[in-house]
Amino acid sequence: MAANKFGRYIWLVDLIRCHPYITFNEISERWETCGLGDGKPLPWKTFMNHKKAVQTIFNILISCDASRGYGYYIEDADSLEGDSFRSWLIDSYATLNQLQADRQLEKRISFEKIPSGNKYLQTFLQAMRQNCVVEITHQGFGRSHASTFQVEPYHLKVYNRRWYLIGYSVYSEEIRTYALDRIQHVSLTNVKFQLPKDFSIEQYFEGCVGIISDPEYDIERVVIKAYGWARNYLSTLPLHESQREIASDDESITFEFRVRPNYEFFQLLLQQTDQIEILEPQWAKDAMCQMAENILSYYKKSENA
Repeated sequence: MAANKFGRYIWLVDLIRCHPYITFNEISERWETCGLGDGKPLPWKTFMNHKKAVQTIFNILISCDASRGYGYYIEDADSLEGDSFRSWLIDSYATLNQLQADRQLEKRISFEKIPSGNKYLQTFLQAMRQNCVVEITHQGFGRSHASTFQVEPYHLKVYNRRWYLIGYSVYSEEIRTYALDRIQHVSLTNVKFQLPKDFSIEQYFEGCVGIISDPEYDIERVVIKAYGWARNYLSTLPLHESQREIASDDESITFEFRVRPNYEFFQLLLQQTDQIEILEPQWAKDAMCQMAENILSYYKKSENA
């Protein structure tokens, strides 16, 4: 019952945020066909209770504008859209609501699976909630054996279908990133820690693409030109939050980035195959040329084999 109520709150938020203003009658009509109720109009008292619960649980204020036909709207909607966690939660649960409400769609919607790393999520969440040091057994790629050590868990992040833990290694005395699918065991300890007040995950990954924080790379201006299908692809799905369009013509769009041009950034560019070209800086252009020559050499070797 509690989960059903939670789903109803999510449904209400998702409906109102998709409309600049929507009246109670329109909300009630949508409620009749959404599958979460009993096919009847939404009672006014239920609507007011849900509206209050949304504010309490999600800190989202639903207001009414009498000058616009008593239309309901979300106050400070920009703040909601800018909150990645709340937006992700609402989007995910709203989709789950629809699947539960209409079983006919169950086999017609697919989700990207995270193949591994979920096993210890609850343990890490508990550790972060209680500020407990964890002891993990971890074997990174390229390592011949696993190592066991203690970590202060600071942050969890999902990227490219993998979960990662960002934490302070008690052994090496530095902040490091660990892929959860490379962890073989984790246990809570009785040791407490304090999350540094000056720690900011945004600052830690400032200018970074991907999951590796590379302070040895300075944040630089990188300019690329996109051709063909990559023009619209990058316009609608930016490679980085700093991406900005600075020029365009009938054949290409030129984008500017402010990033740390590390290995992961080059990987993203290589995913665009032959549809992009690095223009600046020169060293990055040379590095991409070297990668292209290396790739070409592999195929030449295959032909000569």
